[in-house]
Amino acid sequence: MRETLRLLWRSFRPHHWTKNLILFAPLVFSQHLLEVERALRALAAFAIFCLLSGGIYVLNDLRDIERDRLHPRKAHRPLASGALSPRLAARVCALVLLVALALAFRLSAAFGITALSYVLLQITYSLWMKRIVILDVFAIAAGFVLRAVAGGEAVAVPLSPWFFICTLLLALFLGLSKRRHELLALNESAAEHRASLALYNTLLLDQMIAMVTSATIVTYALYTLSSETIARLHTDALKYTIPLVLYGIFRYLYLVYRKEEGGNPETALLTDRPLLITILLYGAMVLWILYR
Repeated sequence: MRETLRLLWRSFRPHHWTKNLILFAPLVFSQHLLEVERALRALAAFAIFCLLSGGIYVLNDLRDIERDRLHPRKAHRPLASGALSPRLAARVCALVLLVALALAFRLSAAFGITALSYVLLQITYSLWMKRIVILDVFAIAAGFVLRAVAGGEAVAVPLSPWFFICTLLLALFLGLSKRRHELLALNESAAEHRASLALYNTLLLDQMIAMVTSATIVTYALYTLSSETIARLHTDALKYTIPLVLYGIFRYLYLVYRKEEGGNPETALLTDRPLLITILLYGAMVLWILYR
């Protein structure tokens, strides 16, 4: 029993839940972080999305068991390796998703609708969109955007158009970097693992990464300097975080192109010390600027 629970926990991929931290961004940037009720609602939203994303990971593993067995790293996952029963995993997945959606609608109707949209997007991605070139990366990015929207709905804070665009561009940057890593890591078997990989090549991905990287940096800089942002936050000091954002993106590009990493952004964020320090410094600087 204990081993089965351990395998289920691994299948929920808790180390990937760092992606859900973006749900706190609307709370932080709206300057409501110190309001206890809103902070608790954001924590509840984060927990619900951890359950939702965990259930989706199990669903994806069930769908891709045969393909994952061709992947050098994914072949060791509980379902792909045969250590975990697919029937049990499917039942637990359905239960977790239903419970999480029920909790989402209990938190608020708008948050529940956003959570349901996220689940439907992920199911559509697993069944269809992941095989369509370029659209597959946009689907990944849409998942991040929906997380951000959910964070805003949970604490009743409207998202700034700047924040929406920055989230979309950054998610595209991470998604394209992930595709590049998969293409290089799998070589000739890339198309067998994921059909859309047969339609990519490194030159195309490098061009798209370069475009999205530039757009992300420029958009974030314009966001910090816009009169709308300064008026809403009552400060123009957010512009001083631009060097940290630049370094963070450049460091990630270094990991992608020189270290041949990028397949797991959540792992890179936690294991690369310079990148982790940059993120922590950025967070501390934003908190100091907005809440001093």
